Amino acid sequence: MPRLQILELPAEHHGDDMTTPYLLIIDEAPYDGAAFDALRADLANDELVARTGARAILCFEDTMELPANQVVAGEQTYPVTFQVLPDFTEFRAQVASELQSTQQRLTEFVRGQVDEQLRLAAQRATPGRSV
Repeated sequence: MPRLQILELPAEHHGDDMTTPYLLIIDEAPYDGAAFDALRADLANDELVARTGARAILCFEDTMELPANQVVAGEQTYPVTFQVLPDFTEFRAQVASELQSTQQRLTEFVRGQVDEQLRLAAQRATPGRSV
């Protein structure tokens, strides 16, 4: 899974105004497959840099550890842990819908097979008649 990091560049002073330019760094990027194609298409878009406000976007396959983003442990540093829990509500509804649809198609297929077997059995029982 690609990581997105921000590398702040030195602040620029324009009179009383000050801006902090930055670079977007994407590392651990995929090197083939659909994810690679999607990422490459996004990075080829000339407007992406302008829309993000970044000076540039750099993309790497390897892990890039930016010294500016490393936290120095001290007395006031506390570890933060978080867990991302997926919400399967919509997925469950889609699965239920697909199961219902498949069950309906299967029921129709079995009924068709039974009707065909009954028709053939009736045809064999009365050889002179066609059903």
